[in-house]
Amino acid sequence: MAKLYFHYSTMNAGKSTALLQASHNYVERGMATYLITARFDRRAGEGRIASRIGIGADADTFDAGTNLFAQIEARLANGPVACVFLDEAQFLSRDQVWQLARAVDDLHIPVMCYGLRVDFQGELFPGSAALLALADEMREVRTICHCGKKATMVVRKNEAGQVVTQGAQVEIGGNDRYVSLCRRHWREATGS
Repeated sequence: MAKLYFHYSTMNAGKSTALLQASHNYVERGMATYLITARFDRRAGEGRIASRIGIGADADTFDAGTNLFAQIEARLANGPVACVFLDEAQFLSRDQVWQLARAVDDLHIPVMCYGLRVDFQGELFPGSAALLALADEMREVRTICHCGKKATMVVRKNEAGQVVTQGAQVEIGGNDRYVSLCRRHWREATGS
């Protein structure tokens, strides 16, 4: 039975690694997968999902105007797909999450979304909020704070390495810009 999955975490927890491993497991057994990632996140190159440990795969992309149901339906016209894997799911709109749910329900294909739960201000991303509401199954990908506790929050740093608490919700970056922390250390770092 097809389901909509949401694998969520904070930065640097290994979400892309888990996505790539899961896709590899299907491919290794002779089943095709369909990979999708955010168009504007070009850290690994446009249309590429990559992890910090050095593995990667090519993917189709989405942006705010993409109809994901139509995109998945078009891909299925070219041959069977065992599972859809979508990285950077926090950047989805609520409508796009509904499109993915429709792909699960009407096209009978599992969709596994991987993304951040909250931003650097401790607020849900729109795509994450919709996935938390609509996903059939949710799984936390865990990482740890420098103190050893589970990290559930993230801080953004500026070029000087100072924690910032204001700014646009979306600013692409990696280890140079974001640090995962437990709630207590996030509160200390942000003065909350």
